[in-house]
This record gives sequence, C-alpha cells and structure tokens, in this order.
Amino acid sequence: MATHFAHAVIKGVDSQPRKTSVVASLARDRYVADAVVILENTPRRAARAVRKAIESAAANLLNNSGVSIDPKTIRIARISVTAGTRMRRYVPASRGRALPFEKISSNIFVEVAGEEKVKKTTAKAEKEDGKENK
Repeated sequence: MATHFAHAVIKGVDSQPRKTSVVASLARDRYVADAVVILENTPRRAARAVRKAIESAAANLLNNSGVSIDPKTIRIARISVTAGTRMRRYVPASRGRALPFEKISSNIFVEVAGEEKVKKTTAKAEKEDGKENK
C-alpha cells in the first residue's frame, strides 16, 4: 500500500492570519472526515474557508491521483496559514482627515495523504493467476 499526497491552496481569504491559524490548528493532524465535522461546528468566520480548503485537497487526491484511494484513510498531512496581500485603505476622520488602515488577508495551504485501496482477490482469481504464471 502506497501513500499518495495532494494539496490545495486558497489565497486571499478575508481574515487575519492569526485568527485563521487558530481555526486551522483545530484540524491539524486529523482525518479529513473528523476535521470537516469539527469545522462545521466551529463558530468562527475562518472555519468555512479552512473547511473548503480541506475538502478541495481531499477531492484533488481522490480525483487526480490516478489510483483508487480509500476515503477513510485520508488525513491532513500539513496545514499552514500565511499572510496574504494587504490592501491599503483610508477611513474618514474628524476635521476632514483620512486615516490609513490595511485590510489583511490570509493564504491557506492544505496537504492531505491517503492510502491506496487494497484490491480484494477471490480464490478463483488467484487460481487463474497461478495457472498463467506456470
């Protein structure tokens, strides 16, 4: 049984990296099914973006690996949140002034790993394989 990896990246999430990494740490080193249930019941804004990234990485593994992967064995191998682009904006202040502030975004990287499905062979198929090899 070989282990296969896939990843997904979501850029420009409208949430600060510090707040998003708190949510990402809830899902770190868990199976994908468990992480999705936890994130569905997490009342933070960043939970939806982290859940979508995890589901996207799992779908990439199932659809793009070229081999059949057992969905029960997919686990989160690595998840990281980094700072995204900062947009400079201004807010009106008293006396006609404009005060600057930055809209901060996050980038979410998720890598998942899954085991290849074991093909079940019947006794009849094993006998046929034995006859072909002789």
